[in-house]
Amino acid sequence: MTADGLLTARPESAALDDHGVGDALDGLVDGGGYWTRAGSLGAIERTGRYLATGKGDPGTAGEGSWTAFIGRVGSLALRAAVEPTREDRRQRLLALLEIWAAAPFADPSARIRTGLVHLAQDGPEAVRDERGAAVAVGWAAGGLRRFVDLRAGAAQPPSLGTVEEAGDVPRGGWGRPGQIRRLVDLIRERGPVPWDRGAVEALRQGTGMSRAEASYALAGLLRGSLGDEERAVHGLKVTEIEDCVRGLGRTRPLDRLDLLADVLPEDPAGLWEPGAMHLVADRLARAWRQRHGRRTVVPERTYATVIELHPFPLSAARLCATFTDHASIRGLGTDLDTGLTNSEFGPYATAGGGWELSDFGDTLHALARTVFRVYAELPAGDPVRAGAPGLLRSLRRRLDHPGLLLNAGRLSHTVGHRLSDVHARFGTRPYAVPEPLDVEAVDDGLTVAVDGTVDRRGERSQPSLYFRPAYYGADERSERLLAARAGRPSDPEFAVVEWLRGPACERLVQRLEDPLLPPGSYETNPALSAPGVLKKAADTLGLDEDATTLYLQLLTLYAPTDRNIRTWNGWKPARHQQAAATLLDRGLVVEDKRPRAGRRLFLGGEWLHADKPYQPMEPWKADLLGLKRSYNGRLNTPLPLPTRTLPELFAHACTLVESGRQPSVQPTP
Repeated sequence: MTADGLLTARPESAALDDHGVGDALDGLVDGGGYWTRAGSLGAIERTGRYLATGKGDPGTAGEGSWTAFIGRVGSLALRAAVEPTREDRRQRLLALLEIWAAAPFADPSARIRTGLVHLAQDGPEAVRDERGAAVAVGWAAGGLRRFVDLRAGAAQPPSLGTVEEAGDVPRGGWGRPGQIRRLVDLIRERGPVPWDRGAVEALRQGTGMSRAEASYALAGLLRGSLGDEERAVHGLKVTEIEDCVRGLGRTRPLDRLDLLADVLPEDPAGLWEPGAMHLVADRLARAWRQRHGRRTVVPERTYATVIELHPFPLSAARLCATFTDHASIRGLGTDLDTGLTNSEFGPYATAGGGWELSDFGDTLHALARTVFRVYAELPAGDPVRAGAPGLLRSLRRRLDHPGLLLNAGRLSHTVGHRLSDVHARFGTRPYAVPEPLDVEAVDDGLTVAVDGTVDRRGERSQPSLYFRPAYYGADERSERLLAARAGRPSDPEFAVVEWLRGPACERLVQRLEDPLLPPGSYETNPALSAPGVLKKAADTLGLDEDATTLYLQLLTLYAPTDRNIRTWNGWKPARHQQAAATLLDRGLVVEDKRPRAGRRLFLGGEWLHADKPYQPMEPWKADLLGLKRSYNGRLNTPLPLPTRTLPELFAHACTLVESGRQPSVQPTP
């Protein structure tokens, strides 16, 4: 026992500083910044002791979300056991597991609840009597406190105040005291469980996760940054890790705890047996499929390509699943009936009681940024590319549902500052909703306009606007909406609605479904996707087929890096170099080295720089693709939604060349 009465006997555990506890628990708790206070491990231990004996002052640890570990401590145990976990994190996890095994939290017979409570005025933060005990362990929104209580008999345990939410913790899963102690002793004796990338691949195949997602899941779903040694054990690139962490940000810590709660073997010693991590991967895959279903397994080369598309706000794995398995993705599989509901920050739109509407909006944003490149830069037969027509048709159906409301932004300051300023535009018919809103809202059938709210400083926000895409189109109501909002018609909520219903989308779908493009080949290769255009351009320029192919690609494609060109065309370096030499000899391009270009051939004229993740390029091509320069003259803008398919784009470039409007090659100043 330590000097302050803690039950942890090991000096190395008692000496651990709390500044690393939140880091060790990253991704499994909320509010990581609150774990920097002194005494977190001790507070968890004292809370368990108070519940059991009524002795001591529990104190607080973090913001209290650690109570979710009760019945789910297997997630911490997995992270503590596996090789990728950094040693300083492992030691804190082992210390916590030692504490846990000695507390009522690990007792499968203990009748424990967790929840939220309004503390009684000037009431205590811990109470105990013959019925049991209750402890306030942290904070939550709206002045609520998190609590944990332990029932001693049939009666309800003593209360700290008005209970707003309470639920029994899971029971019967992995994490009995003997299991925990045995695992801790084995890790200290044998070292961490050796990493098995074969088990990672088995998990990927069993779920449809990306390689990074599977590796992170099997290592305990840490969301924080990894050091060089940790990355080396995982065998992941920095871009894969960044994308994976962004995807994990869309899940709750409780979901991660539930996923990993029961994946360890009954006898922890089995973890060091040959093939043990494959068995863990199998259990984890079953748990994942129960929650998400089995998703299409996407080739790793596809993930690598999609990561390069920077599909913000989605991760690459989520974007791939959106294309391949849209019917089972939250917010896409069924129509969304949207309603406005009150919050402390004013009314907001929600559907399905969860994040379905937010996910749907994020999908529209990501689609606007990536759909053309998914079509162009993935090969025929790729599952993500093959899923695009179904996704686009599904989104059309979702947008045609009259119950869907999308965010249209704020009312323009040039139009007004109160809802009364736009009654002439949107009428005075109240917005009908089961729960009355705290502020006035009017509804003209297309637009729902909601008055602003007053914050604590007495400042009023601008009125908010929402619209029903089912009724959006070329009519007077739509014009009134566009004229009243503070934003641009090219904002994704409007641009994607118009594009999905327009002819450009339909032509793109037809190209995606064209069976003439051989499996494994690319639409970016005009020799396969537009042979007639290629021949015409070759005759016009007096070039051979390879040189003409390369020239058309340099004229039209967003990212014609040397690596991409060879992939799309199936060329070896020598063939690529011969085509490049022909273009240089004819004076159609210049050779140069430019940052972030990934190529050595360029069209003549100026060069537009761009910051990551955007693509620098020549102004002639930027204009062809509809890209606008940023305020600073750089090309920090994503690709707009396509108005032409690639064969049409090749044909348009050929027409410009025929008319003498191709970029002229001038010496670089």
